[in-house]
Amino acid sequence: MAEQDWKTSKRTFAAVSLPTLLWVVVFFLVPMAIVWLYSFGENRGLTEIEFSGTLDNYKRATEWLYLGIFGKSFAVAALVTLICLIIGFPVAMAITFASEKWRPWLLLGIMLPFWTNLLIRTYALMMLLGTQGFANKGMGALWEGTSWIKTLVGLQPLPTWEPVQLLFNNFAVVFGLVYVHLPFMVLPLYAALDRLDRSLIEASLDLGAGHFRTIMRIVVPLAAPGIIAGVMITLIPALGAYLTPDLMGGTDSQMIANVIERQFKKANDWPFGAALSFLLIYAMFALIAIQSMHKKVPEVR
Repeated sequence: MAEQDWKTSKRTFAAVSLPTLLWVVVFFLVPMAIVWLYSFGENRGLTEIEFSGTLDNYKRATEWLYLGIFGKSFAVAALVTLICLIIGFPVAMAITFASEKWRPWLLLGIMLPFWTNLLIRTYALMMLLGTQGFANKGMGALWEGTSWIKTLVGLQPLPTWEPVQLLFNNFAVVFGLVYVHLPFMVLPLYAALDRLDRSLIEASLDLGAGHFRTIMRIVVPLAAPGIIAGVMITLIPALGAYLTPDLMGGTDSQMIANVIERQFKKANDWPFGAALSFLLIYAMFALIAIQSMHKKVPEVR
């Protein structure tokens, strides 16, 4: 049977695509358009907003205070993405070269966190990193053990162990975001690595290239689409993260999403919150555009 082109069966294509298109328009584009209009509005009283077309909200959003928060959010998101890439690439390679028996179980382990609510996972991390958490208790036990060994050999014991502040700082935010977003990096990398022609890797090793050189000169270039996809899928959600910085970060660890949340809830300044939101969206669109511009265009011969 010959393949049917959607151009020759427009009614069938419209019948299939129309419900999805309506859903996107009604529940995504229309709400986004309303928030976009809010960004050009002004507060008139406690609950009334006038759509005056003003740009004051965007001018205020570009003040140094908020630009600094934007910059810090980009820096944290970039660091989280880099750490996820460094950790995720070996993990994806291990899953790719695992036996058929263990590969599904390894993939299940990567996807298992998605089966638990993010709020519950964040509170579990807080229990792990707290001053009375398992991390501090483990380090305290090692500290006391080392002190006991020093005493045993006739040396001065170590001072009394003081719990390390692992929560409510930048470290906790980065740690939590890496934990949350690591699967988003591993899965695209695995999908790209799984499609590699392994004979190229074997040929590189047979010709004398070491494992590291083979990875850098053969595996990484061929897996570049998966790397780019993983970076974008990790960077953009990390840039707009709200819950993890809010629960695990301190007053100096807030990101731009927390500032936006306060405008809509505590400050009751919806127009300014909408302007901040769309500046973040514009930045994300710019990242996607830059990524698209750097794709290699096939040469026409």
